[in-house]
Amino acid sequence: MTSTINAPDQVVAPPAPGRPRPYRIVVLFAGLIVLLVVLSAIHLAQGTANLSVSELLRALWPWAHQDTERSQAVAVLVASRVPRLAAALLVGLAAGVAGGVVQSVARNPLASPDTLAVNAGAYVSVVAVAAFGVSLPFFLGGLTAFLGGLLAAGLVLLVARGGTAGPTRLILAGSAVALALDALTTVLLMLFQQNTIGLFAWGSGSTVQSGSEQVTRAAPIVGLGVLAALLLAHRLDVLALGDDPARVLGVDVRRTRVLAVLAAVLLAAIAVTVAGPIGFAGLCAPVIARLVARRIPGLGAHLLLLPLAGLTGALIVVGADVLMRAVLPADVAISVPTGIVTSLSGATVLVWLARRTREGGPAATPARGGHGSVRSRGWIVTVAILLALVLVAAAVAALLLGDRIVLLGDVANWWRGAAGRNVGFVLDQRWPRVLAALLGGAALALAGSIVQAVCRNPLAEPSLLGVTPGASAGAVAVVLLLPGLGVWPVMAAATVAALGTFALVYWLAAGRGPASDRIVLVGVGVSAGATAITTLVVVVIAPWNTGTALTWLAGSTYGRTPGQILPVTLVLLVALPLTLAASRTLDLVSLDEDVPRVLGVPLRRARLGFLAVAAVLTAAAACAVGALAFVGLVAPHAARALAGASHSRSVPVAFALGAVLVSVADTAGRTVLAPTQLAAGLVTALIGAPYFVWLLWRSRTA
Repeated sequence: MTSTINAPDQVVAPPAPGRPRPYRIVVLFAGLIVLLVVLSAIHLAQGTANLSVSELLRALWPWAHQDTERSQAVAVLVASRVPRLAAALLVGLAAGVAGGVVQSVARNPLASPDTLAVNAGAYVSVVAVAAFGVSLPFFLGGLTAFLGGLLAAGLVLLVARGGTAGPTRLILAGSAVALALDALTTVLLMLFQQNTIGLFAWGSGSTVQSGSEQVTRAAPIVGLGVLAALLLAHRLDVLALGDDPARVLGVDVRRTRVLAVLAAVLLAAIAVTVAGPIGFAGLCAPVIARLVARRIPGLGAHLLLLPLAGLTGALIVVGADVLMRAVLPADVAISVPTGIVTSLSGATVLVWLARRTREGGPAATPARGGHGSVRSRGWIVTVAILLALVLVAAAVAALLLGDRIVLLGDVANWWRGAAGRNVGFVLDQRWPRVLAALLGGAALALAGSIVQAVCRNPLAEPSLLGVTPGASAGAVAVVLLLPGLGVWPVMAAATVAALGTFALVYWLAAGRGPASDRIVLVGVGVSAGATAITTLVVVVIAPWNTGTALTWLAGSTYGRTPGQILPVTLVLLVALPLTLAASRTLDLVSLDEDVPRVLGVPLRRARLGFLAVAAVLTAAAACAVGALAFVGLVAPHAARALAGASHSRSVPVAFALGAVLVSVADTAGRTVLAPTQLAAGLVTALIGAPYFVWLLWRSRTA
């Protein structure tokens, strides 16, 4: 049977052959409901209190005798377990139906509230309201989440041409917007820790409830959203045939898309309001439902498919909750978000879908195909001189500016050892940060140049290929498990995790040769899994110490010491000459699969060698500046625009641009709201995300 993933214009494969058999559909739904009831019973029996399901049910039996045991059971059941179960059921239903609607509208099996940044937009809206100390009623909070999710989804769909331009463009656009919104969320959590206590773990999706008030208020809204989706079911059936056939059959395509997106965003926003962004439940549920529908005639109609996706979503969320509490001790499981389990399973599904994509696509243009491939020697010299001046100016400004402004004369006296105590203290704290920003940015830009060349994709970068999230997971684990251990063990853990993560990405994407589209999509899935693991490490090991992890994940130079700069310095001293010496090979690797082999280049060995260097560079940069996003995208792309496609020229330019970008971002973060400090990652995300979206928008007609 033809795969649906290979054809972005189709949402599902053709319906299963044969006449519809209602009894099979009834048996399927009945079996799923029975399974859900069984899982719900297990869910009710789990918890810190040692109460069985029979005891809990007897406690609610109206003719049961009144005693202390019954009172305790009723308290546990009503105040904790039933609301948590109801939240899991409600959120799973909403996410499943929302994902099914989004996939139908986009005609893309990779579409979901996560990949369209709906959850990220809703989450940042909720955090922003809480950060500024505003306490909104449930319905106003839901409206805020709805508007945030709607704006994010609208931007992603606009850039990705409604999702019909292919899965890679959709995933890249959604990832870019989500990265920017996540960076903003992380900074808000850092700056307003008192007002946002508990929102870090909640940001991964937690079904824990304090009473049944939220679930009770959310249920009618979810019912309204599901009803709206079902009323659009026939139109979605027709829309699946294509825009032109749908118009011929009398369906208003634009209005149908708008109404369907509104219904999906409403469901996703309410789910976020109740339980936070439950990761990838909206992707897994409709994918599973569609796979089942391909085998049962008559089940492909949206009037049945959407309820099946909702029921599957409820099974996924409740099952994830049950699995997590079965594996972890009861006292630990309370603090672990359910969304971590769904994110891991969703990342697996995303990788599976990515492995089934065709090679090529709109986003798979060669990395060499930037602006102008040839630049004159005079132009290159001019660019080099200007970049050197900008780099020096950025370094000097970084030393002078901050929560306290110093003068050049103060710096000169400090250099000679003749500065006053206050000036000396400021500059002693500041110069490691300045050097960390310069070297960390240069390392990320160099890694980005290598990754884009090897993947032959100008939109690839270490953050989107799992390297940066993998390095962060390893580093955060060591920092929290063994605090005060030193920079070299952290560097070793980050390097091993980065290499392991990208080795996994490369292996998973290499089923039929590492096509550029496939390796990016697999990287996004593995990145989601690595981020979920990082959150799990934080909330299990040190839920009271999220500030350390947030500082790292936001990408900050705060508190950097000379010892933390040494690894990135040594790595750059080795990696930059090696990359420049191998620039001709890098040029050939970035062309295609055949030319390097014809010219005698051992392609597989060269590719693995370059990517190993990129992973080590990313790990070293993580030790210096944390998990910075978009530097490895913006700097190499801008370098090719300035210096041409040859890596012997573009790599040094990217190196300098990366150093300038992170240095300016760090200086702005220390100066704009002084004495409050913004993480450099926020500034780079605010610069890089619009640039990334612009690149996608510029090539939207490709």
